[in-house]
Amino acid sequence: MTVIDRRAARVLLIDGAGRTLLLHGGDPARPGERWWLTPGGGLDDGETLAEGAARELAEETGLRVDPAELGDPVWHEVTDFSYRERDYRQEQDFFLLRVAEWRVDTAGMDDDEQQTITEHRWWSAAEIEASDENIYPLDLAVLLSSCLAGER
Repeated sequence: MTVIDRRAARVLLIDGAGRTLLLHGGDPARPGERWWLTPGGGLDDGETLAEGAARELAEETGLRVDPAELGDPVWHEVTDFSYRERDYRQEQDFFLLRVAEWRVDTAGMDDDEQQTITEHRWWSAAEIEASDENIYPLDLAVLLSSCLAGER
């Protein structure tokens, strides 16, 4: 089986109440499986991590930011997953962005995002920790708590 290596950038968007925005979606090839994840996705050719994170944030939430506003990544991980019957090994970096509040606008989502992302919600670290839903990254509650404590 061939594994596709992919680079990605994601955004931990935190509002004034200390909650992070998660998108709910799934894989059209596995209709019964759903999960929550941070805004973000794969890099386009020639994009830097910050450029990719800013582009994905605009597409998926309507929030436009200069890539320089994202600073340096606060978290890095490698994850393996399957999507549309292909296996991926994704190296991804997470950026932290704080906003007082934000009303999500999904008008900029591409066709694939429209097919896979069905809703969004702001989550507290406690809600993430207590949830039995699939939430990625797996250590998101710890990451959110450390960002709120100023450790990242």
